[in-house]
Amino acid sequence: MHTSPASAPGAGDAGGMNVVERHQAQALARLGYRVDLVTRRSAPDQPDVTDLGDGVRLLHITAGPEADLAKSAIDAHIDEFSAGLARLERYDLIQSHHWMSGVAALPIARAWAVPHVQSYHSVAAHPGRPLADGEPPESDARVAGEALIARESDAIVAVSTAEARTVVERCGADPDRVTVIPPGVDLEMFRPAQRTDQPPACPWCGSRAGYVLMAARLQPLKGADLAIRALAQLPALLRPDLVIAGDVSHDFADYRDQVERLIDELGMRDHVHFVGAQSRPDLARLMRHAIALMVPSHSETFGLVALEGAASGVPVLASSTGGLREVVVHEETGYLMHDRDPVTWGRTMGRILNDNRLRSRLGTIARVHARRFDWHDIGVRLADFYERLAAS
Repeated sequence: MHTSPASAPGAGDAGGMNVVERHQAQALARLGYRVDLVTRRSAPDQPDVTDLGDGVRLLHITAGPEADLAKSAIDAHIDEFSAGLARLERYDLIQSHHWMSGVAALPIARAWAVPHVQSYHSVAAHPGRPLADGEPPESDARVAGEALIARESDAIVAVSTAEARTVVERCGADPDRVTVIPPGVDLEMFRPAQRTDQPPACPWCGSRAGYVLMAARLQPLKGADLAIRALAQLPALLRPDLVIAGDVSHDFADYRDQVERLIDELGMRDHVHFVGAQSRPDLARLMRHAIALMVPSHSETFGLVALEGAASGVPVLASSTGGLREVVVHEETGYLMHDRDPVTWGRTMGRILNDNRLRSRLGTIARVHARRFDWHDIGVRLADFYERLAAS
């Protein structure tokens, strides 16, 4: 089968291709499939075709300015992206990631008479419905687009049962056409620290109290403010540093300033460190040497970073929301927090920090739990799903 998981026009990391999409493609390629990842060109020097090896190629399509765009600006170029897809060779199946990609790819799949599979990764709150804290309202175009691809796609792959429920309830998807296949985790890259490992080279890594990691874009939805308030509850002499790894989101450029003001108000200037976006190896190194990982998001369809923390043998302190409930096993691999009270979060973090045996047990079981999400096994599930869909 020659399959093309079409990534969203400009979303994701380098070249518009996110971690899940690339690993899905590689897992399928190792099973003998030829896979093209297609994304919007976000810089003039990005080539039309890049061979990623082992049967995977990355294709760039010009759709709008050849530059990074805020997510909110990309949907103006969906038609251009769709036209670019139409000029490609015919594929046996198209899987679209994110709503803009689905709207662009659906008519092409119909013209080619091949199955169209949709993955959402996040779903917009409908206008008029109450928003969860930190959840931004979305454009009418997104709401309509998500409903369209829910109705018209041949199948929907959700990353969690929480996302499956959301796609059915918000978008009107037929439950019989929704399948849950979670992302995997790179168990070789994300692994527990060993005695021979060199810790990250940073001035705060040698702190007597160590550091807690938060890996997420800086935007209200991810809840960095809660992580800072929670650690501020701990006694200064015993307080670990907080390392925040992630870019500032284009759509929430002023949020960094809000967080900086909060740091000063709480007297946390010496304890909070922003290190920006990290390469995958550098992020893995930060994770395996952290005391704990915090995921204080208001909502998550899955929570890949929590799974990466678990694979690294690190306890995870996370919001009890969405797909995080399927990644973190409460009191076994970490703790799921049912409120957003910084005092409660700080008390639970203190329990992890002050009990070495507890921290070791949580980290050990977390690694065992993460092995259920090996990318090879996920690839086999995807391949079986694609074959059955194509045959039907």
